[in-house]
Amino acid sequence: MKTIGLLGGMSWESTSNYYKYINQGVKDALGGLHSAKIVMKSVDFAPIAELQQANEWSTMANMLTQDAQDIERAGADFILICTNTMHLIFEEVQAGVGIPLIHIADPTGEQLKRDGKRKVGLLGTQFTMSESFYKDRLKNKFDIEVIVPDEEDQNVIHDVIYNELCVGIIQPESKQAYVEIIAKLQAQGAEAVILGCTEIALLVNENDTDIPLFDTAILHAGSAVSASLT
Repeated sequence: MKTIGLLGGMSWESTSNYYKYINQGVKDALGGLHSAKIVMKSVDFAPIAELQQANEWSTMANMLTQDAQDIERAGADFILICTNTMHLIFEEVQAGVGIPLIHIADPTGEQLKRDGKRKVGLLGTQFTMSESFYKDRLKNKFDIEVIVPDEEDQNVIHDVIYNELCVGIIQPESKQAYVEIIAKLQAQGAEAVILGCTEIALLVNENDTDIPLFDTAILHAGSAVSASLT
């Protein structure tokens, strides 16, 4: 079994789910008392969130590269960055270590393609929805068209993530707002919706809507299980 490296804490609420999903996946695959071999480094999210707002991505790239190097030195065979937004600096972090990183969009794109989904909606932080790094990877690598909410709805989604979900607050009115935004994407032709922030599944799931939802945290964790057992 290979050792999985997790770079988490952004936020810890969703990183804890990574730990659970990966260990459950290994147990399901191997049975008995088996669990995953994991090296984790969990960072303080507050200064990173401030740097995000200031668009200091090069500073964050340097910080996360050092964290990834620590994980590599601790014996990990590959690394997952346990957040969608920070994949904006994926290439920089990958260049700074000698072991592979698994991009969070790749297992999502693979599952969407297996399920025959060609046009999908994307929910996430404003960085993930408005920047091209995530949408372009799905288009260029998997030929999947990605649509996003309008600017007003993006603001709602972003504010709920940072002011509620990242601090463990679940509000019924926020769930309703997300469900309504998902319905708008469906009306625009989306065949599925990507939960492109690892906290969103804390708020909504497939019981809340009749369109398929693709939870990036679950898919990313599943890819780690598969990689660790091959």
